[in-house]
Amino acid sequence: MKEILEGSHAVAEAVRLCKPDVISAYPITPQTHIVERLAEMVADGDLDSEYMCVESEFSALSACLGASAAGSRVYSATSSQGLLLMAEVCFNVAGMRQPIVMSIANRAISAPLSIWNDQQDSIALRDSGWIQMYAEDAQEVHDFHYIAYKVAEDHQILLPVFICFDGFILSHTYEPVDIPTQSEVDAFLPPYKPYNMLDAKNPLSMGMYATPDYYMEFRYEIDQAMQRSADLIKKVGKEFGEKFGRDYSGLVESYELKDAEVAIVAMGSICGTIKDAIDEMRAEGKKVGLLRIITYRPFPAEDVKSALAGIKKIGVFEKNLSIGARMKGAVGYEIKDAVDDQSAQVLSYVAGLGGRDITIADIKKMVQEIEAGRGDCFFGLRQELI
Repeated sequence: MKEILEGSHAVAEAVRLCKPDVISAYPITPQTHIVERLAEMVADGDLDSEYMCVESEFSALSACLGASAAGSRVYSATSSQGLLLMAEVCFNVAGMRQPIVMSIANRAISAPLSIWNDQQDSIALRDSGWIQMYAEDAQEVHDFHYIAYKVAEDHQILLPVFICFDGFILSHTYEPVDIPTQSEVDAFLPPYKPYNMLDAKNPLSMGMYATPDYYMEFRYEIDQAMQRSADLIKKVGKEFGEKFGRDYSGLVESYELKDAEVAIVAMGSICGTIKDAIDEMRAEGKKVGLLRIITYRPFPAEDVKSALAGIKKIGVFEKNLSIGARMKGAVGYEIKDAVDDQSAQVLSYVAGLGGRDITIADIKKMVQEIEAGRGDCFFGLRQELI
């Protein structure tokens, strides 16, 4: 059934249909509308879930961790400073192999304070052990939650998942979203069956003290599970496509790359603007293409290498800043490593930080910079303010 929904409410509808046993979150802009809507659903009896009100984001994810360890399917959502307040618990969740799904309405990190969008918050947690998926539009934001639970809860994976989407740009805008029925979701997403759970009748411990003789092996196992998740995401994405008609069997999306001489790499909603810019440049005779990274963790290195093979001019659009690094953005280094071609030039462009608008004209100018070999810079910097 098609509905015109605010992006945040599209998330809430997906969560409702996934039937979490426990929800715990703390409101923070621009994530707040998700948990407000879920609270309404619980209060109105539309969602049979325990909604736990807490005093902070740290407490919210801690409550989710406890509930997950006790055998419940759980959900949370956050943004920006809220995610950073959860940072300690994020590492605990992954280390304890709890399959929590959490929506991240991406927002810039202070200081200075900003409520607008970039991807610094989730990128800062890239090494925490969470799978990270980045949506381009409200439909993907909605659909990724079903895929996330099915992947996270698989006993060969047991890792938590961030569903990342651009704050305000997607969270507060309205788009048509196809909402499946409860019976359709139930047929796709089985009830949660925990691998281990806390039980007074069968005592066990989780997240215990590890000496140097054991700690490294635990971290190794998390990494191996993350690597395994790549194939499962593709498999589950394909199954989703067969059932609902929207195929997510790829960790990346290629747009006009087959004969491209210049490639732009990006994540999130900006990819829609980039596609429009590419259409205009193609009409002008420029052979430009886009590689959209959908799953940043696990990083799809082989898929990136295959998609960008033979392209010598590559620009990475970064909505994050790796302060002090030569390439400026965190994604660029991974693209350069994956391409592994000394004859290819991979340049990074930090742009759109703190919600600064990026237009089709800006994308065209960026392509000119890629062609000229000028990169690893802040794109669109206002020199008069420096």
